[in-house]
Amino acid sequence: MTTQAPAFASPADQATYGHYARTPAYPFRGRVTADGSSGFRAEPGRYHVYAAWTCPYAQRVAIVRKLKGLEDVVTLSYVDDERDGRGWAFRAHRGPDPVNGFTLLGQAYEATRPGYDGHLSVPVLWDRLTGRIVSNHFPDITIDLGTQFDAWARAGADLYPVRLRPRIDELNAWIYAEVNTGASRAALERLDALLGEHRFLTGDTITEADVRLWVSLARLEVFDLSEFEHLWGYARDLYRRPAFAETIEGLPDSWHQPHRRDR
Repeated sequence: MTTQAPAFASPADQATYGHYARTPAYPFRGRVTADGSSGFRAEPGRYHVYAAWTCPYAQRVAIVRKLKGLEDVVTLSYVDDERDGRGWAFRAHRGPDPVNGFTLLGQAYEATRPGYDGHLSVPVLWDRLTGRIVSNHFPDITIDLGTQFDAWARAGADLYPVRLRPRIDELNAWIYAEVNTGASRAALERLDALLGEHRFLTGDTITEADVRLWVSLARLEVFDLSEFEHLWGYARDLYRRPAFAETIEGLPDSWHQPHRRDR
């Protein structure tokens, strides 16, 4: 029996294909629901996430998937770190596309909407059953993974509790505007003060808001987090958890130093 070699894209080549430059847009906004009322029922083995190690928005999905204990329920793979005008691709460095054998992520978009020439983003939530993209709208993907797969999820891992949803939504909107798209010192000082009052953003447990904040804190280049006592301790505390540490690469040694926050 002959084993077929995995399919890979050719190396990223900006000279030939140009640099990737498309206006961000997220037109695929299907939702997964536990009862299937959306047309996409939460089921084990049905969905796959295409992610990128270099993308904080994709890392959110990887973190939520691990926090919820859904690794055997929703599969995940990574595109290559480099891209050219063709968009994200599958190469040997990160492995092949295990679901469709695509060489370019654009093929998933084309399979969903023939002739599509818009933004090719990650994360992508793919439905094996219908052979199409459910969503490339990153805020919805983490909410759905966090709330609609509880039948198979780790007990007690509620990242979007009903009673806290107004506060989480408020924080998420502020985090997106003030931190995810470019943090200011004033925003970090506000977060530092908030985290001086309790362990996580909304209290004593990790929520969706903490995931959305952390992926940006881990990538801050303009500010030194160690200047913010509570924020720095909070960021390293989360990093001690496998869901955070195992979904990111290349953090400096200072992140690996133990930090205990006694409350």
